[in-house]
Amino acid sequence: MKKILLIEDNDDIRKNTAEILELAGYAVSTAVNGKEGISVALKEIPDVVVCDIMMPALDGYGVLHLLRKNPQVKHIPFIFLTARSERNDYRKAMELGADDYISKPFTGTELLNAIETRLKKAEENHLHVNLENYHPAMYEDMGEGDMLKNFTSHREIQKCKKKQQVYLEGNRPAKLFYIKKGKVKTFKTNEEGKELVIGLYKEGDFLGYRALLENSKYKETAEAMEDTELAIIPRHEFEVLISGDHAFSTCFIKMMATYISETEDHLAGLAYNSLRKKVAEALIMLQKKYKNGNENYRINLTRDNLASIAGTATESLIRTLGDFKSEHLIEIEGGAITIINEKKLENLHN
Repeated sequence: MKKILLIEDNDDIRKNTAEILELAGYAVSTAVNGKEGISVALKEIPDVVVCDIMMPALDGYGVLHLLRKNPQVKHIPFIFLTARSERNDYRKAMELGADDYISKPFTGTELLNAIETRLKKAEENHLHVNLENYHPAMYEDMGEGDMLKNFTSHREIQKCKKKQQVYLEGNRPAKLFYIKKGKVKTFKTNEEGKELVIGLYKEGDFLGYRALLENSKYKETAEAMEDTELAIIPRHEFEVLISGDHAFSTCFIKMMATYISETEDHLAGLAYNSLRKKVAEALIMLQKKYKNGNENYRINLTRDNLASIAGTATESLIRTLGDFKSEHLIEIEGGAITIINEKKLENLHN
């Protein structure tokens, strides 16, 4: 979530403007004068500063001057918000390094458009700095692990609670997600509201790249299966690298091929397998995806989630798990499932 610092001495304007920004999805910090604004800016490092000009003690020009002298905050986009609209005032603001100048009274749309424009410009400038030394073979000598670590480090982190949606089917993608921590599922919902899981993702996986590569809308919804942390890569930066670096694009083509193969196998199994086979394959798939060398790995999902992965009704899943337990294929303790005879479970016949 982008952070906005609002410096305004008028209580009503400060309160109303902060509400507009919060409704637009920004995290808003406020200051009642220039001195306090400087302190908050240095402490919180906002993404944009919106500042009144006429304030006691330290006016907006002084705030801008001091921020521009500090290396830590000098690149933050700065927007003046003021009742003064004379040409000389505008010129002085621009000469001091302001990025925009909005005259009071203003509409919420004017303010939000100005902020969105400055954020986009800042992202473009950041991308330019990051790619100043870029050349088409920058990843050629890296292994895939080092390549992805380099690409995903120092990114903005989006935190998602369990069951929180990451993106929605039908929306257009604006970013690529990399799972730093947690688990995510992707699913489709039919007209009756039945959910079918088509993808499982874990720490170290990218998410949402198919829609970016195809330049299409999301064909599924993504939801966190537990508390999850996602690194955010802006779409335009991903597109620069995917179109300009052979090693990088090859890595994503391999991911895409694996995704398609796994999805086709999973959907074919849902279409043709028996109930027992569907449930068995869902358990095996979860273990292969998330075990990571843990010999005592336990599948700890809700029965509804597990049923949507297996493509069956929850009641049918529960009965089948009971059968598998009786046959000593799995153990169930406190709702968590442990596979104790993976080979036999994997070789179940329809």
